[in-house]
Amino acid sequence: MESITASKEWQRLAELRRAWQDRRISDAFDSDPSRAKTLSAEAGGIFLDISRQRLDGDVLDALFALSRARDFSGALTALWRGEFVNHTEKRPALHMALRGEPGDGIGSEETEKFVVEQRARMRALVERIRSGKRFDHVIHVGIGGSHLGPALALDVLDGANPDSDGPDVHFVSTTDPAPLVRLMKKLPRERTLLTLVSKSFTTAETTLNGETLIDWLADGKERAQVLHEQVIGISANVAAMNEAGIAEENQLCMPEWAGGRYSLWSTVGLPVALRFGMPAFEELLSGARAMDRHFRTAKPHQNLPLLLALVGVWNINFHEAPTHAVIPYSEALAKLPAYLQQLEMESNGKRVDRAGKTVDYRTAPIIWGGVGMNGQHAFFQQLHQGTGWAPLDFILVGGPDHGLKSQRDCMLANGLAQAEALMHGRDESVARNEDGDDELLPYRAFPGNRPSTTMLLDELDARRLGALIAMYEHKVFAQSVIWNLNPFDQFGVELGKKIAKRLEPAVSGGKMPDEPDPATRELLLRLKSKGNGQD
Repeated sequence: MESITASKEWQRLAELRRAWQDRRISDAFDSDPSRAKTLSAEAGGIFLDISRQRLDGDVLDALFALSRARDFSGALTALWRGEFVNHTEKRPALHMALRGEPGDGIGSEETEKFVVEQRARMRALVERIRSGKRFDHVIHVGIGGSHLGPALALDVLDGANPDSDGPDVHFVSTTDPAPLVRLMKKLPRERTLLTLVSKSFTTAETTLNGETLIDWLADGKERAQVLHEQVIGISANVAAMNEAGIAEENQLCMPEWAGGRYSLWSTVGLPVALRFGMPAFEELLSGARAMDRHFRTAKPHQNLPLLLALVGVWNINFHEAPTHAVIPYSEALAKLPAYLQQLEMESNGKRVDRAGKTVDYRTAPIIWGGVGMNGQHAFFQQLHQGTGWAPLDFILVGGPDHGLKSQRDCMLANGLAQAEALMHGRDESVARNEDGDDELLPYRAFPGNRPSTTMLLDELDARRLGALIAMYEHKVFAQSVIWNLNPFDQFGVELGKKIAKRLEPAVSGGKMPDEPDPATRELLLRLKSKGNGQD
């Protein structure tokens, strides 16, 4: 395949970027009064508005031409059929099958059978635990996608279903001892269920925390009894779960062909079903499935994930945006930026293409963000008046006001206002008329022309959350096609883990490793001299 930067499509976009050098987004609205309608689309309960981006119809057409030149349609078909799109690990990427229905044609018959069987096992397990009413608490032990996805979903569904009668769910991901100790002090052992999630069932953090919690649950009882009655295992390694002593009826399988950042749709979503019931989890799957079908069939100008992907390529590769901010105006979506950090940066945070060659263009940006109302009193100063800039995704939620209409309306008004202020800015003449203090005019001016995308969800529930997450998943895939990357491996997470394993004996007070990095050596000596924080 021809080098992307040498292609005529890339060169056309570079030409259009130069044409936009001195243009303002607000001027584009003046010349095209229908811009807000033509640069928007809707699917899955999500309305997407890209009209505040530094682009127009010519730019979009050129971006669509680039996607065609990169054979986006062929890549999507290969993903859907279950071909080995993860070529480095010789696997398909069948996360869509996890939320699919029989007949969708995603992957093989064997794939479909696995999904149906595991969903049935999960349903039976959930019904048994919820009907038994023994457990008031669940401690969910996992890291990465095994933690971020369920934790995000729990936040959203807790807001939509405040009266849920399921057990409270607590998450343990890192090996920070303080939160673990707090949980063990406050939760009743007899009424606490433990879920251990690890694809390999050998993940260091999960194994360490799991062993500690099993010991805590036992407290005078036989470990075998605790493992049989109070521990659920979720893994692709059935042999390891058996060896650990977890009862067969308390085992659920996750597939090898779905990466951790796509695992929410699998049995890893168990905490959602335990807390809110299996129908709520199935609504989450339904929303994602609707977005899958939209992504597969929608025309380019109406395809939400493709539009998001191409806007990102335009900002990253032609406007040289190093970061991208995700700003939800909803407390329930506070964990979304962290979830998307893993999804985008682990998937497309690559410098080598599918042919093993170092790329000569930017790939995934650094993803960051936070709840909008809090951000307005923190980092928005930089966004409005700083020397740097970042494209933003504003996510606004309509729907129920929970009896507090004024609060809901205030949040929506602020989200709308920030997008408008970033685009228009304010020059000194306006500041003079509004504030009347000439000495402060330079400080009160805003450059504006800072791009953003706005998404409006008609409400926030399991179905819309499923659609929202799937939309971002497909955005990442579409960008990987443009950049010729494999978004389904993550070798970049391995090196640090290997070094940590080598250093752990020294941190624990043992022998210094052979030829440590000089800075690491000094830090290890300091930890040792301070007793490593032990009493």
